[in-house]
Amino acid sequence: MADRTIAARPTRQPFAAGFVLAGLCLVAFALLVLFRPRLPDDEAALDSILLWQSLMPRAVLSLIAGAALGLSGLLLQRVLRNPIADASTLGIASGAELALTLAMSFSPLLPGISRELAAFAGGLAAVAIVLALSWRRGLDPVTVALSGMIITLIASALSVTVILARGEYAMSIYIWGAGSLSQQDWDGVISLAPRLAIGFTAAALLIRPLRVLSLDDTGARSLGVALRATRFAVLALAVWLSASVTARVGIIGFMGLAAPTIARLAGARTTGQIMIAAPLTGAGLLFFTDCITQLLGPGFTDLAPAGAATALLGGPLLLYLLPRIHSFSAVAPQSPSAFRRIRKPSAGLLVLLVALTGVIALALMVAPADDGWHIASGALFADLLPFRLPRTAAAGGAGAMLAAAGFIMQRVTGNPIASPEVLGVSAGGGAGLTVALFIFGFPSPTVMLTAMALGAFTSLLIMIAIAARAQFAPERMLLAGIAISALSMAVVTMVLAQGDMRGYTLLTWLSGSTNRAGPFEAWTAIAALAVLAAPLPFLSRWLTILPLGGSAVRAFGLSASISRLVLATIAALMTAIASYLVGPLSLTGLMAPHLARLMGFQKEAHQLAASILIGAAVLIFADWLSRVVIYPYQVPVGLFAALIGGPYLIWLLTRQQARR
Repeated sequence: MADRTIAARPTRQPFAAGFVLAGLCLVAFALLVLFRPRLPDDEAALDSILLWQSLMPRAVLSLIAGAALGLSGLLLQRVLRNPIADASTLGIASGAELALTLAMSFSPLLPGISRELAAFAGGLAAVAIVLALSWRRGLDPVTVALSGMIITLIASALSVTVILARGEYAMSIYIWGAGSLSQQDWDGVISLAPRLAIGFTAAALLIRPLRVLSLDDTGARSLGVALRATRFAVLALAVWLSASVTARVGIIGFMGLAAPTIARLAGARTTGQIMIAAPLTGAGLLFFTDCITQLLGPGFTDLAPAGAATALLGGPLLLYLLPRIHSFSAVAPQSPSAFRRIRKPSAGLLVLLVALTGVIALALMVAPADDGWHIASGALFADLLPFRLPRTAAAGGAGAMLAAAGFIMQRVTGNPIASPEVLGVSAGGGAGLTVALFIFGFPSPTVMLTAMALGAFTSLLIMIAIAARAQFAPERMLLAGIAISALSMAVVTMVLAQGDMRGYTLLTWLSGSTNRAGPFEAWTAIAALAVLAAPLPFLSRWLTILPLGGSAVRAFGLSASISRLVLATIAALMTAIASYLVGPLSLTGLMAPHLARLMGFQKEAHQLAASILIGAAVLIFADWLSRVVIYPYQVPVGLFAALIGGPYLIWLLTRQQARR
């Protein structure tokens, strides 16, 4: 039965593209064997060992892993009727990586079968949470993708926290998690080949239910399919295949998304055709990608492991699929009447200012010690102030800037779910930081900030361009944000996989740690907030008109391109500086403007001021929690910010569904 979610061009030869891909793979492998580095003639025996015990197992493993991921992606897309379902977009890969990180960090001698079970448990738990979050929306593709992003954020924050806590050994886990097909024997092939055979056999036995699942639930039930049991069986099979590959070679991103999509675009129509074409396409894609990376030399292979290389393909593919995805909006535009109006906004802002002052006092004065909790005062307070004040100022300034940037993005796009984290702008700043680390080695803070600003600005411009083509449809923006984040984080992974001090710098940034915040960071946060927020009250007319849409903008004589460019520049600079200070994992830019509206602030100036105060208070409180929750150790502030922001985003989606 034809897939109805992605339109593809019909063809009389569904597998013609497969022959082309197979030919490319054969040519690439022949070139790889022909031009591979060779040892001198007196070491011919060793050269033969390298060929048959390293190169050949790697080639066969790439075929098996690609086929398994292609089949897993097909099963996920079919059972969820979701063209962008994949281990990466559903949080399965991040859940499996978190489970493996925990298992391998605290039990390094864990046998291989236990690693696979841990990965399976983590992936299954992640997809179960994603499905539970999106069940009330009928597993809408956009809601599923957004829920997957939330789980990925939280799982990534937890993984980075464990890695930083466990030191060099756990860092090696992260390098492995970047996805590497390097082999020294045939153990990987022997391990994965039977699993692929079992998975393909099980999928073949489920081919009739899979055909029926392309119908709606009513039609499937009328044909006698037990929906819940069938869905659980298919999901378990797909997660098991994906987890088996993850446990063996690490995360190979977006292969499960690319393989079924390319198979459909090549002309495969029926479930049987796609079930054959998707694994073959996945095998060919991963094999070809790995051959090309090896042909480019050992330096490129070390720079871009298999997982990062495939993720670089997945982001553009997701952007390409945006016009072909049909679903209702995950979020509805919010009108001012949807929220109660506060009678005295000035008094409300004063209350928020008092609350922020209280949070600052809490962070500066209250903390545990070896003999219990203490409130610092007098000489003790003066001694502790040089240590606590800079990180408090950095966290507060970063929270305020993220909140202001989120407010600007929501007004510019008319999308209530827009924020630096959701739209990939924070990740774009990380990509800029990665480029700076790669070019300069250990750049100065000024160079790092400049690079992050350029990365964030580029990401936001791409986002606005994509959104404008789709009339700023919320679902298109959300999916484009996921794609931009995937591209940016693939760039970050390329440096993380090197395992040197640059990778540790990126890990610290990912975690959002303020441990090393000093006077430079504190003054940077305060000065940037003052300079960048100062023009916003004078731009309130733009912020009022832009959410009304293109016709209203033209009717008021406003230049949409100029106004959006100016506001995008301010938002990108705020995001870059804030992300430099606290990392990309917090969802403060999303939460703060919504909380301001929920409290009843309606006018743009009042909303902006309330958002800034709320954002500063949230991140200062998260930073304080990171210092006291497991004293004397410190947890990165990004973890707490993600744990606060993720559940809030989930609640927001549920609340809007109930309201409609």
